[in-house]
Amino acid sequence: MKKIISLFFLLTLTIFIQTMAQDDIRSKKLKEQHVSPKVIKSNDSWKKNLSPLQFEVSRNKGTERPYTGQYFDFYEKGNYYCSNCGALLFNSESKFKSGCGWPSFSDVANIKSINIVTDESFGMVRTEISCSNCEAHLGHVFEDGPPPTGLRYCINSVSLRFTPISEQKEKP
Repeated sequence: MKKIISLFFLLTLTIFIQTMAQDDIRSKKLKEQHVSPKVIKSNDSWKKNLSPLQFEVSRNKGTERPYTGQYFDFYEKGNYYCSNCGALLFNSESKFKSGCGWPSFSDVANIKSINIVTDESFGMVRTEISCSNCEAHLGHVFEDGPPPTGLRYCINSVSLRFTPISEQKEKP
């Protein structure tokens, strides 16, 4: 009985230490992430810089039709930035094939680059995500994604701009 209690205590202690280490790593990662300065423009200015579909989706909280966006079935290595302001949002490592018709990611590249808001439009309750730098509507997040996050960030392609890994600037 003492061996069982000792093993249980040792297992519990090991799990606790691993959890604390993971929390510490996540905390350091969040502190290292930065956000670009806020981008504030008039609707007329956004209209001049965005395509009609980009404006409708990102500024008016619209959505592109499923299976029509350029990134829904696209899996090159690189990063995805906000098409409105250029903030880093997602990377290809977290992109997965969800079958929903829109690009899907299991995690964000920089948690500080998104806002999370309850969306009660169209008689549904969903979780909307937008760019924290320019408030562009990106899409929604659902709790039916793969491990380890269990999340599916369902994003409109027109809200994104992809840059291949080969074109990424190296930090000094």
